[in-house]
Amino acid sequence: MATAKRTIIDADGHVAEDSAAIIARMPQAYRDKAREQPFNPFPPFDHLHAGHLVDMPPGSFNRKAGPKEWLAFLDEGGIETTVLYPTAGVASANIVNPDWAIDATRAYNDWLHATYLQPSRRFRGLALLPQALINPQAAAEELRRAVTELGMCGAVMPSNSLHAPPLGTPTYLPIYQAANDLGCCVAIHGGVHGNMGMDGLDPYAAVHAIGHPLGQMISLASLVFNGVFEKFPNIRFGFLEGGVAWLLFCLERFDRSYDTHVMRDLRGGYFKLQSGEKVSQYIIRQIKARRIFVGCEGGEPLIGKAVQMVGNEPFMYSSDFPHEVNAATCKHELDELIENHELSDAHRNAILQHNAVEFYRL
Repeated sequence: MATAKRTIIDADGHVAEDSAAIIARMPQAYRDKAREQPFNPFPPFDHLHAGHLVDMPPGSFNRKAGPKEWLAFLDEGGIETTVLYPTAGVASANIVNPDWAIDATRAYNDWLHATYLQPSRRFRGLALLPQALINPQAAAEELRRAVTELGMCGAVMPSNSLHAPPLGTPTYLPIYQAANDLGCCVAIHGGVHGNMGMDGLDPYAAVHAIGHPLGQMISLASLVFNGVFEKFPNIRFGFLEGGVAWLLFCLERFDRSYDTHVMRDLRGGYFKLQSGEKVSQYIIRQIKARRIFVGCEGGEPLIGKAVQMVGNEPFMYSSDFPHEVNAATCKHELDELIENHELSDAHRNAILQHNAVEFYRL
């Protein structure tokens, strides 16, 4: 295999949550409810994920995949470490009850720590936070607990939810202040596709194709134009599971639109360009400063162009296991990335290892 003798870090893997084990870590009232009527601690993503028939790679979305299956996958793929993201928990920002949001995310973090992080150093994790729109201070407190007590790398936040505003709005400032104080990462992940202008779109493949990068574009725009990078210089922001092409789109469109719609910053809340600087140059400056990271998979046709345009610094290999992939498809994607003639060996090593180490501070 092309992966032989390379150190590979998976920047974006997923867990299959054990609802019963998570509920067992929630307060007694939830445990009593579960005995009467089993339930999922997390709400649905949206209506778009249900009511369709699709064929997927054999073995993908294995609901029973746990630490044993994950370690076997890492060994088979020649991967040293994975950073684990939620599956059902991606929809945690859709919880509207404030007590439920706090209790479910805290229980998930405790479950992830006990089930994956404690048994093996090959697993690292990111914390779920209660929805900031409901209680930003509680979200900030949970981030501090997860990083300082549970050893997590930072927080995962949804690129879209059914209720919350984009990630650059003042709602999230207490979370960002906590992350800035901790010097940890904030990872932005897609998955919730409702209320994005696609609510009547079918088939689902089109929703999946558009929803992930669209959420990342909105998130980057909100963070950049609202000056979050200047306000919180110690945070590293990652954009996961949207590929790389959306970033190139933003570089072009942000320049063209800003040149004709220069914002009057009456209250000092927007971002500030250096003299003669374009928005694309500002974003690349943040990339070079190791502030912006982007997840990528193996067979992306524009990865070489993306490296040419912004450098190799932001891109991190992501398996997405055990979602729409299996060990065979992941190995194939790794081979494609390693054998890509547009990438130098230094580029490959940055994408496969070094950038993930920098982003997560492994």
